[in-house]
Amino acid sequence: MTNVSDITRESWILSTFPQWGTWLNEEIEEAQVSPGTFAMWWLGNTGIWVKSEGDANILIDLWAGSGKRTQKTADMVARHQMARMSGVRKLQPNLRLSPFVIDPFAIRTVDAVLATHTHTDHIDANVAAAVLQNCEPTVPFVGPKSATDLWQKWGVPADRCITVRPGDVVPVKDTEIHVVESFDRTMLITQPEDVETKGRPVADMDDLAVNWIIKTPGGSLYHGGDSHYSNMYAKHGNEHDIDVAMGAFGENPRGITDKLTAADMLRMAEGLQTKVVIPFHHDIWSNFMANPEEIVTLWEMKRHALKYVFQPYIWQVGGKFVFPENKDDLRYHYPRGFSDVFSCEHELPYDAFL
Repeated sequence: MTNVSDITRESWILSTFPQWGTWLNEEIEEAQVSPGTFAMWWLGNTGIWVKSEGDANILIDLWAGSGKRTQKTADMVARHQMARMSGVRKLQPNLRLSPFVIDPFAIRTVDAVLATHTHTDHIDANVAAAVLQNCEPTVPFVGPKSATDLWQKWGVPADRCITVRPGDVVPVKDTEIHVVESFDRTMLITQPEDVETKGRPVADMDDLAVNWIIKTPGGSLYHGGDSHYSNMYAKHGNEHDIDVAMGAFGENPRGITDKLTAADMLRMAEGLQTKVVIPFHHDIWSNFMANPEEIVTLWEMKRHALKYVFQPYIWQVGGKFVFPENKDDLRYHYPRGFSDVFSCEHELPYDAFL
């Protein structure tokens, strides 16, 4: 029995954080992926867990941190990436919106940890520590040079890091991780001061960020990281068979172009020739919050005239998506839990509350 005299701020935090506890960890561990399919879970922001029929578990861009936590911070100068991308010197109200749906320290089985780039909401020291402490000692950390340099700075052993560039392929069990170009122009203007530029005014983009194509026996996922719109999506669509594509969607504040718009999401999908396009990233920052239903509205307006062969899917953080099972669903809803309520034993008669 709880006694209020025993409750402290620390006990409150430990009893309520992360908000979902290990619920999703358990769901992912227990999930069996049927042949001819692949499953994935949205962990918030661009964090995705992909699981194949051969039990390849790939963790992408999991971030276990927070945004602003106080208005009394001095972190409003140009060193903050949101300030640096626009040149402003004002505190940015980037408060984290989505809950923590997974406990990184409850992860026991993962086959590869991926990071698209080194913006602080895409690579996380807590996640790295959790994997090093609790998972197999052979789990690789895969990313561009900027990411593997940062992991090693945090203490990840160099022999656990795999530095990749576009064109590389990393096999993981029955799955292949194909590395393709990133179009995250924000990385070019927010690169750390110590990045090696090799005499150029900016660093090599391929050293800073990459996009992923995860090819499983049951289908493929295109993970666009923080990429902006680019005509190069057509190149990726020509070179790879893409089933599901995810892009960083958001409502750009004045003076900022950091996220794909609704129209950009449709153009990306058309370029990639994907079957399903899913927005992400719009869930995480209060100052970039956007309504993904705008994408559906534009798609409905244009799909017949432009003969779109793809459709959008509006997901929710913590939700599960199985391809091809869910490809025509359009919208996700959390399991309601009562679909079989009248098919099980009841302690009360059906008319108890009449």
